[in-house]
Amino acid sequence: MATSTTVCPECDGRVQADGDEAVCSECGLVVSADRIDRGPEWRSFADDDHDPRRTGAPLTRSRHDRGLSTEIGHTRVKGRKRRQWARMRRQHTRAQISSKRDRNKVYGFTEIRRIVSCAGLPDSLRDQACSLFTSAQDADLLRGRSLEGFAAASVYVACRVAGVSRTRGELVADAKADADELRAAFDAMNRELGLPVGPIDPVEYLPRFATELGLDTDVERAAREYLSLARDEGLTNGRNPSGVAAACLYAAARDAGADCTQAAAADVADVTPVTLRSSYVELREE
Repeated sequence: MATSTTVCPECDGRVQADGDEAVCSECGLVVSADRIDRGPEWRSFADDDHDPRRTGAPLTRSRHDRGLSTEIGHTRVKGRKRRQWARMRRQHTRAQISSKRDRNKVYGFTEIRRIVSCAGLPDSLRDQACSLFTSAQDADLLRGRSLEGFAAASVYVACRVAGVSRTRGELVADAKADADELRAAFDAMNRELGLPVGPIDPVEYLPRFATELGLDTDVERAAREYLSLARDEGLTNGRNPSGVAAACLYAAARDAGADCTQAAAADVADVTPVTLRSSYVELREE
């Protein structure tokens, strides 16, 4: 425990600091000891005073090597040295991908990161989607199938597990895969991996659909009441959850006199106006 005493309590000698201890210069008594290092807890050989970085980037599942690989950086060199460094950097990049399996994983992870970025999804969901892609590769599900489809399906499954409302059509619009490739990859993953996904609750779509349609909170609250009625009457069974949510919003908007057409509501939910109209008619009948 540190102390501000400058006189030895035993011999009245002078106390001097020696490392993390206060020692009497006369009798050698250790008056106090401070085992806490008051200096910085980091060490940077580049700039000890202002640069606190002491490690590289954190581990991440969105990289095929978890982010543990090294990189040859860029510096201001000219002539032969510059060409040599460029050649070394190119060879080093090629050596990081040693097999076709790693190459497929790099391509799949790049596609996942792109889809997640376009859809505005969080990094935690990106990492979960990359883990699902790795599980599908370990189960040998990628053989003869589309890598783009499995990348899009991994993002879709991660959204389903995390309770994030994204339709297949929305992800296909941002992905390189088409709807059939995503569906085939999702069916294979669901069949072989036993994914913990259940039916989507239509209530998850209401806040986002209401925002995109420009409807206020009163309309959204009324749509929740319509959705509760539809669930009690069994109208949500076997139906597209996004279409049911859009139909409830459309019905609530009609009651409130808000500007919302069937075509606009169907377009937001990625369903046809006929699908929305059938759900709306059954809601009115109930």
